[in-house]
Amino acid sequence: MTTAAAEPAEPQPDAPTEAGTEAGTAKPRRARGEQTRQLILETALRLFRERGYAETTMRVIAKEAGVAVGNAYYYFDSKEHLIQGFYDRNQAAHHAAAGPILATEKELAPRLRGVLHAGIDVNAPYHSFAATFFKTAAEPTSPLSPFSRESAPAREAAIAIFREVVDGSTAKLDPELRKELPELLWLGWMGVVLFWVYDKSPGQRRTRRLIDGAVPLIDRLVSLSRLRVLRPALRQVLALIETVRKDD
Repeated sequence: MTTAAAEPAEPQPDAPTEAGTEAGTAKPRRARGEQTRQLILETALRLFRERGYAETTMRVIAKEAGVAVGNAYYYFDSKEHLIQGFYDRNQAAHHAAAGPILATEKELAPRLRGVLHAGIDVNAPYHSFAATFFKTAAEPTSPLSPFSRESAPAREAAIAIFREVVDGSTAKLDPELRKELPELLWLGWMGVVLFWVYDKSPGQRRTRRLIDGAVPLIDRLVSLSRLRVLRPALRQVLALIETVRKDD
């Protein structure tokens, strides 16, 4: 894989200067900088889809975007940072797409179903690129892994969406389960994403059916967790999750 270190830096024309921080020029300069950043990101995503992740270098991205290589490195230290930028934008888009359902539905099942379908909608334009990219992201040591330290901001943003699903619902939950459920739902969402990556059905309708079939089961399990007879088993499951999370 070509890395950032292999490509020499060049001047950074959009980097802010001391004079540019004055009140009269700071805001336009920030606006231009954000436009350049988004241009580089959009160009990179297009090239990843067309050429593949490994074959697309920062130099090629900069050339296609019409910016200096050094300027591209000013906004993104490497290709990995470009993907992190995509993660961050993707989570913001997912939250926005889920907004209407979260604002109108109060029951847990329709809230969860709506959020999962919204996630598929947001990711749909990248399906052709997803399988190639996943081969890199699936490597446990890769900074592109959704479980990596580098992906922590996007991961926390994703878990926050599911926390909103739970906290804004009328579901009556065991307090300990309420605390852990958002992360468990996010882990389930990662499974749905993996299924979607390799779903070749038209419009990935098999993934849609998976969501529609799984959500009632999740809702039922959550409801059953309130039964006194199941609380010991629930405590064991939550304790196991905590043990695995803290294991070195």
